[in-house]
Amino acid sequence: MKELKRSRTDRMVAGVCGGIGEYLDIDPNVIRLIWVVVTVFTVGTGILAYLLAWLVIPEEAPPATETEPFETTAVSGVPAGAETTIEIEPDRNR
Repeated sequence: MKELKRSRTDRMVAGVCGGIGEYLDIDPNVIRLIWVVVTVFTVGTGILAYLLAWLVIPEEAPPATETEPFETTAVSGVPAGAETTIEIEPDRNR
């Protein structure tokens, strides 16, 4: 079952219209156009509704990223994550 969430990828301000568009399988630009027309004809009530939707509709979760066990970059010839700690004792003969 689909859940209504604010979009993280298709957003102009807060992702409300993008989320509604994804939920209804409609181009978010159509939702934005309808929202502007409603706002104009209701003398700004659409702005209040947008702010309310921004507060009420949760944002979608960030995409999960796969992490590699070791990064592919090398620092001084040692791959990141594979370095070891070397403790050096001070020379007491000086």
